[in-house]
Amino acid sequence: MSKFYKIWLIFDPRRVFVAQGVFLFLLAAMIHLVLLSNPSYNWFDIAAVKYNRVAAE
Repeated sequence: MSKFYKIWLIFDPRRVFVAQGVFLFLLAAMIHLVLLSNPSYNWFDIAAVKYNRVAAE
């Protein structure tokens, strides 16, 4: 465990952090799209019903 720092000799830290950021953004976008496609978790339709607005067809 004390030689764990040597991983950065193999991987470039800038590329790792950029790849991690891109992965996390795409994961968050996918989760939001999955939730919006489910009628019970679609916060746009829930808000439309709550405020007596007609949901977009």
